[in-house]
Amino acid sequence: MQEIKKVVAIGPESTGKSTLCQQLAAHYNTLWCPEYAREYLLKFGTDYSFDDLLTIAKGQLALESEYTKKLQSLPGNEPRILFVDTDMYVMKVWCDVVFGKCHQFILDKIEEQKTSLYLLCNVDLPWTKDELREYPDFETREKLYHIYKDILTNQPVPWVVVSGVNDVRLKMAVGAVGNLRTI
Repeated sequence: MQEIKKVVAIGPESTGKSTLCQQLAAHYNTLWCPEYAREYLLKFGTDYSFDDLLTIAKGQLALESEYTKKLQSLPGNEPRILFVDTDMYVMKVWCDVVFGKCHQFILDKIEEQKTSLYLLCNVDLPWTKDELREYPDFETREKLYHIYKDILTNQPVPWVVVSGVNDVRLKMAVGAVGNLRTI
């Protein structure tokens, strides 16, 4: 079974996580795992509860597992990279910010995460409205960015901030992933 390196894009909403994961997967000819919350909220609506966040967390883990298995089933033994839009840190921040508490399940899963690199998406992109986004004001997005930055600073996995627009952001992320690939 080949080694899977997991690269996770995290950060506030509307910071280009999904786009970046798609671009990186295309660049490295691999797969990316989307954010399960989008699928869930589009199906069930945005009037979510604390318990819905636990369901979303479990759905994210199941989706990530599904994409990991798909990647492992591809021929060859070379190490592979899976790009993931969102992980349990995002779920923790979401729980804490909206409900002032976090499910123990999410905290336990944070301890079990096997991430190789985090890409912290900066808030330097313009906010793009869609039916699921909650925080159009820059101050809230910046506050959330600093929460993610504090989390990443206090954990052992390597991480980098990705900033800039279009190709600049992608080149920054490719550089970080390229450094990971040489380890």
